[in-house]
Amino acid sequence: MFEGWRDRVEQLLSDLTPDTDPRERTGPMREAMIELKVGLQAMGEGLDATTRQIEDERQHLADVERRGRLAAAVPDQETVRIAEEFAGKHRERIALLERKLAVQQQELAMAHRDLDELRTRFKAASMGLEDDGNLASVNRAWRDLEAAGGQRPDTDLKGELLQADLDRQAKEAAVDEQLAYLKRKMKNDR
Repeated sequence: MFEGWRDRVEQLLSDLTPDTDPRERTGPMREAMIELKVGLQAMGEGLDATTRQIEDERQHLADVERRGRLAAAVPDQETVRIAEEFAGKHRERIALLERKLAVQQQELAMAHRDLDELRTRFKAASMGLEDDGNLASVNRAWRDLEAAGGQRPDTDLKGELLQADLDRQAKEAAVDEQLAYLKRKMKNDR
């Protein structure tokens, strides 16, 4: 059940290229989150149905065992044999449904983790950040400059990129952008 929704979400996200502005990614990401939420709801319903099936099978097993005991008290060996046969089938069905329930629970937990990860990516994209936390507009500008023959000035003596400096700058820029957003929002709420 889960694989179908997972494939659909991956299809929605696969159309995005690294050069796509993260804010442009929010549409497909939002659609993917909706797909996942619908999938989670359906998976929850499937989990509930399996739980009900287990309860029904346990009730059938209890009924068959009770009938077997009653038949044994009346010395009806044929009914006892049939009751034991059906009890075995119900036990086997219960064991199968319990394994199914365990798999469904694991799938549901995995889907919740995927949704949480997608939400995180969505929030980053909404703020204009790449998946790695860097500002997309800055990275795009540097790619354009490098394509034109330019070189990033923030390299060390060996020409290696100082990633720690870029990460720090990106995080500071993201914090500044979030702070400015919150100030604007508070100002508009007044």
